[in-house]
Amino acid sequence: MGKLQGLNKGSNIDSSLLEHFQREIWSKVPHLEEKPGEVKVVNATPLIDITEDLKACARNEYGLDLADKDLRVFGKFDSNLLAGSIKVRPAVQILHDAIATGKLRRGQMIFEATSGNFGIALGQIARLGLDVVVLVSRKLQEGVFEELRNEKTRIMNLDMDICPAPGMKVNTNLLAAKAIASNIRSQLSEFGFDPIIFDKSRSEVEGFLASQDIINLAKFLAKIYGGFCPEQYDNELNIEVHRTVTARELDQQLYEQGHSLDDFRIVCTFGTGGTSGGLSRYCMEKFGKKAVHVVFPLGDQDVAGIRTKGKAMGLKFYEPERYAGQHEVDFGQAKRLLKFFVDKGHDIGESSALALYAVLQMANFGGGGKFVVIIADGIQKYRKSLVTTKEREHRLQVTLQEAVSNIANYNRVLWIHTMYTPREEGIKLIANSLGCDESKISVPKASDVEQLLATQEIPKELDKALGGADGKSLLVCMMGNTSFQVAQVLAGKGIAAESLTGGISALSQEKGKQISELVRIATE
Repeated sequence: MGKLQGLNKGSNIDSSLLEHFQREIWSKVPHLEEKPGEVKVVNATPLIDITEDLKACARNEYGLDLADKDLRVFGKFDSNLLAGSIKVRPAVQILHDAIATGKLRRGQMIFEATSGNFGIALGQIARLGLDVVVLVSRKLQEGVFEELRNEKTRIMNLDMDICPAPGMKVNTNLLAAKAIASNIRSQLSEFGFDPIIFDKSRSEVEGFLASQDIINLAKFLAKIYGGFCPEQYDNELNIEVHRTVTARELDQQLYEQGHSLDDFRIVCTFGTGGTSGGLSRYCMEKFGKKAVHVVFPLGDQDVAGIRTKGKAMGLKFYEPERYAGQHEVDFGQAKRLLKFFVDKGHDIGESSALALYAVLQMANFGGGGKFVVIIADGIQKYRKSLVTTKEREHRLQVTLQEAVSNIANYNRVLWIHTMYTPREEGIKLIANSLGCDESKISVPKASDVEQLLATQEIPKELDKALGGADGKSLLVCMMGNTSFQVAQVLAGKGIAAESLTGGISALSQEKGKQISELVRIATE
C-alpha cells in the first residue's frame, strides 16, 4: 500500500481504481511474480497433451492414419482465462498501464473497435466501474453479441466489416458512410454523449467510414470525447504481454513437464498480431530461431474475428519475416475437427479449430513433429454453430450464381436492412440480376428489421412478409452483412432463409451502377 501511495503522490493517477484493478483483475490473470531467487509466471492457463485426441480426430473425421507419426501436440488453453479468451491478456496489460500512468481514470469512456473477444474482455474489466463502448459489426455471430450484451458494455453496431486494416482503400459509397455516421450519432446520443461535439467532427467520421477504417474511428471518438482507446492493433503492450508472460509461461510449463520449448513449433491464428509477434520475439531472443506458424482462413471465409492473410497485411503487427511459416486453411474442413474436440470435452473455439487443423496437415505431410497450439478461446459463443451433420450442410449464404440457379426454390425475395430502402431502380436491378419478376420482391420496414436484430423476436408485419415457417426466402441487403445476420436469427427459429453474398453493392458493381441510384435512406 505504501508503494502505491508513493507512486500516486502529486500525480494524476486514480489510486483507488488502480488498487481495485490489481485486486480484482490483475491478481487473477497470468503475470510475472518475483519469488525468492526467481521470477515466475503465476495463474498460468492449462497446457494439455492432446496428441491422442488429434490422432483419433484425423482417423475418424478425415481418414488419416497418424498412428506411426512421431507426433506430440500440446494445447495451451487460454479459454480458461477470465472472459474466456487470450484477449484478456493484452486488455489487462494495456488498461493496467493506462491506470498506472494516469491515462485512464474513473469517469472516462473507453472506446475500442473489436471483432468480439477484446470487447468481451473489456466488458469484464468494465465491472470495476469503467464505461466501455465497443464498435462492432453485425457480421459478428449472435453468440458473440450475446456475450457482449452480458457484459457492462455499450455496443455500437456498424453495418460494415471491422476487419479492413487502418487506411485500407475500399470503394465504399459515401452515401453509406453518411448514413452510418447518422446511426453513430443517434447511438452516441442514446449513450449520453453530446451530439454537438460529434457534429463538429462529422466530416472526419465520414472519412473513416468511407474507407472502412473502424480502428482509427475508435481512436478518434476517444479523442473528441476525452476518453481512452486501448488501440489493440497498434499498442506495443499487445506484443509485450505475450513476449514477457505468455511465451515465458509456455517455456516454464514445458520445462516442468520435462520438455524444452526449443524443440516445439508454436501454432496460432492471427487477430491483431499480438500473440504471434510476442511469441516470435521470445523464441528468436532465447533460441535464435523462428518457431511460430501463423494460420489464416481462406480469403473468402469469416472465422471468429480472425483475419485472412490479405486483411492482415495492412496491420502494424503483421510481421511475416518473423514467422517460421504461414498457412491458409479451409475452415469448412476445420469445422469437423471443432465438433470432434468439443464432443471430447475440450473447450475450444473456431480459431483454435483452424490452428489444430493446420497442425493436422503439417503432421500428415511432414511426418510428425512437436507442436504447441494456442487455444485462444472456448466454444460457448460459437455453440450455436455446432449443429448436426444435416444442418451443417444447410448454407445461410449463397452467391448470385447459386441464387439464380435456384430462384424457383425461393417463395419470396426480401430486401433486409436497418437504414436503407431500395429505389425503383434498385428493385429492378435485383429482379433482373436474379431473373425473377419484380412482384416477387418485398420490402419490409427498416424499423422492423432493426427490432428483429435488437430483440431476436420477429415483428408481425415482418413475419407476414417472411411467410412464417412456410417455404424459403432469399434476403438481400446493402453488402450481405445485415441479411446474413437476419438469416442466422431466422434459422434459430426454424425459418428457412438465405443471404445473398455481397448484397446490392455487388450487383451494382457488376452492372456499373452507383449505389445512390439504387437505394435511399429509409424513413420508416
